[in-house]
Amino acid sequence: MNHTLLVELFTEELPPKALAKLGEAFAAGVEAGLKSRDFLDQHAVTTSYASPRRLAVSITEVRATSPDKQMRDKVLPVSVAIDAAGNATAPLIKKLTAMGFPHLQISDLERAMDGKAESLFYNHTAPGSALAPALQAVVEEAISKLPIPKVMSYQRPNGDTVHFVRPVHSIIALHGSDVLPIALLGLNSDRVTQGHRFLSAGKVSIAHANDYAAALKTEGKVVASVTERKEQIRTALLQKAGDDLVLMPESLLDEVTALVEWPVVYECHFEQEFLTVPQECLILTMQTNQKYFALTDANGKLRSRFLIVSNLETSDPQHIIQGNERVVRPRLSDAKFFFEQDKKKTLASRLPLLANVVYHNKLGSQAERTERVKTLAGKIAAHLQTDVALAERAALLAKTDLLTDMVGEFPELQGIMGTYYAQHDGEHADVAAAASEHYQPRFAGDALPATMTGTAVALADKLETLVGIWSIGLQPTGDRDPFALRRHALGILRMLVEKRLPLSLSGLLNDAVALFAGNPQCKDPRADVLNFLFDRLRGQLRERGFAQNEVEAVVAQNPDTLDNIVERLQAVQAFAALPESVSLAAANKRITNILKKAEGTPGSVNPALLQEAAEQALANAMTNVKPQVDAAFAAGDFTGALKTLAALRTEVDNFFNDVMVNAEDLALRNNRLALLASLHVMLNQVADISKLAA
Repeated sequence: MNHTLLVELFTEELPPKALAKLGEAFAAGVEAGLKSRDFLDQHAVTTSYASPRRLAVSITEVRATSPDKQMRDKVLPVSVAIDAAGNATAPLIKKLTAMGFPHLQISDLERAMDGKAESLFYNHTAPGSALAPALQAVVEEAISKLPIPKVMSYQRPNGDTVHFVRPVHSIIALHGSDVLPIALLGLNSDRVTQGHRFLSAGKVSIAHANDYAAALKTEGKVVASVTERKEQIRTALLQKAGDDLVLMPESLLDEVTALVEWPVVYECHFEQEFLTVPQECLILTMQTNQKYFALTDANGKLRSRFLIVSNLETSDPQHIIQGNERVVRPRLSDAKFFFEQDKKKTLASRLPLLANVVYHNKLGSQAERTERVKTLAGKIAAHLQTDVALAERAALLAKTDLLTDMVGEFPELQGIMGTYYAQHDGEHADVAAAASEHYQPRFAGDALPATMTGTAVALADKLETLVGIWSIGLQPTGDRDPFALRRHALGILRMLVEKRLPLSLSGLLNDAVALFAGNPQCKDPRADVLNFLFDRLRGQLRERGFAQNEVEAVVAQNPDTLDNIVERLQAVQAFAALPESVSLAAANKRITNILKKAEGTPGSVNPALLQEAAEQALANAMTNVKPQVDAAFAAGDFTGALKTLAALRTEVDNFFNDVMVNAEDLALRNNRLALLASLHVMLNQVADISKLAA
């Protein structure tokens, strides 16, 4: 019979940050083990459960016995199994005995070719296996593969040592209403679990595997499903917030979900005086230290009330509310104290202390790094025709907030606090903004710096890191990227592309490498870094929806500026849609190969040496379209330039059909190569369209 299977491990409190993964892995492991042993019906549905004190899985349509299987076991090669008289040899008798079939005769076996030799096979039906012993092995395997962050060793009452993420107190193994006898982690299976530590009567007996979630909820005051519990919390937070907005990052929501079995949301308050502290500090301390949910008004201004998720439901929650308000007050007081103390010293006065902060033992202190970033930011600002003095000032002060008490307590606030302190010190608005903007973009999808000063410093900061770390041989390898060079490269590319900055990549790298010229431990990494950037660029452009061959058509030319790369790609897309594109792309590929094999550099075209009608027609057509192509290219109309080139299709096709490029006459050959070289330049002005050829 097919019934629902339930397996539960009831434990002491599991690590909250690992709970969801543990639950998913346990369910997946049990499902995979049963499936590989053919205990699951094709319509079986697996449900994972995980709460602070349990991991469980429920699977519908699980067979009590696996189906019989038709087996074909190879026994031995005929040459070994049968002697010259046709009788069974000793090796055959020994092999059949070892296989558990000592009664078999040669006539019971099949003779068939096995590769180049003939062998004996035994065809038989293997009876199905019972679920209970199979489940024992399945759960043991699932437990052994759990992503346990740190294994705990503990002793059972009988003195046996057990290894698991947390001590396990009971095990449920139910198939329908029947308990399956399995023994794990020093315990025997049963149908009894425990409900909520305080809100339930304690033991909860599960009559049928289908009743698990409902019985725990009604009798045990436990919401067993992680997903259900999380959405219940989300809904309750939104309802309690009213017209205010709840700050509920998914990571915080996940962690709180893993801390409670019966979530109840309560409203708390703190004193208005704390709102004089930058709200990022208050929000961070509430989220990080207390797992509370901050509230803001519709404009994003922090409110003095916040929400907590409790594991206790009571008709009089005042003691819970007051307790949490009492706990958060010292944290907010600390933040207020740090803020007031930090404001007593200007950021500029902290500059000398950067000399005491080691950046890298081969690259010097933060003070030395600051000077490098300042120099590079000034050069970038000059190229961008923005205020050089502001960029240099912003770069100089950008890392000084690392020395403040607030950032020391909350490193996540670096940059943010720099902006607040720069504003307090009376620094220019762009300098203050750059303190936080120079870290942007911090992650995929993050905002780019809004000011040009912030952009110059952000580029300088990321380039200095990328080039400096690479120059001492610490480039990313495989999955290892301890200095986040991939993130820095992606940030540089996003700013150049999305902000359409007319900056030379080679120029930026030259300026960055020059910063380390006096350091004998630094090697020139320009070629490798440029390749690294182009590889990241390919990925970014593909994520924008451009096809791989379209991206290659543009990136293969190693563009030195990226401000118009999207327009070039859009032009390539439009060109690829034209019927002429296939022929011209193939021709361009052919031209590229011809020119590679040619000796020397083709000179200019001599019209007098154009003898064949097809080459004369191509030369005339090129002369006619070149002004239009050049004008469109100069105006940034890359689509127009490529579409104009489509008019050359007939002449190009006729040229390759009617003209022998490698003529015996050297003068004719060189002239034709010169014509193709001129055509090649014209065709590849926007992109290498040969990359579009199949």
